[in-house]
Amino acid sequence: MIVDLTDVCSCENKAVTKEVTIDTTSFQSKLGTYSFIEKKPFELHLVNEGNKRLLISGETDVMLAIPCDRCLELVPTEFHLSFDRTLPLEEAEGSKDEEDEREGYMTGFHLDADRLVCNEILINWPMKVLCRADCRGICKKCGTNLNLRACDCTKSEPDPRMAAIQDVFNKFKEV
Repeated sequence: MIVDLTDVCSCENKAVTKEVTIDTTSFQSKLGTYSFIEKKPFELHLVNEGNKRLLISGETDVMLAIPCDRCLELVPTEFHLSFDRTLPLEEAEGSKDEEDEREGYMTGFHLDADRLVCNEILINWPMKVLCRADCRGICKKCGTNLNLRACDCTKSEPDPRMAAIQDVFNKFKEV
């Protein structure tokens, strides 16, 4: 959702609260595309500070379907997002970081709330997503989900560094 900030940016020390909904149906990153299971409308508090800065604050909860890192089953993962950003209202010669942050979700006097939410999701992304703590994963050979059923694959794998020695033993094996 694009939020028009013209009324806030035109007056110094003006504060506005706007109801915002997330329009996007999925979160996309270099990791992949993940669909939203649940997303709630939320309030953004916008304050034009006297020193040409815009303060953006608010919070919301979203839930994404993320595959388990071991068995690839979809896991509903909840994110509590809290926004607290200060952006410059004018193009400044100052810090490159502030300009990059502004370009991320502000174009002129328009704020892209979807991109703001996606940036917060990326910041809060969990290191590991598991369907359960004792997830057994998938078989390396046949791809069977070991949480659902066992497979008949051989479990022992020889060390590849010992392959030459194993060949010697197999060649001179006594019967």
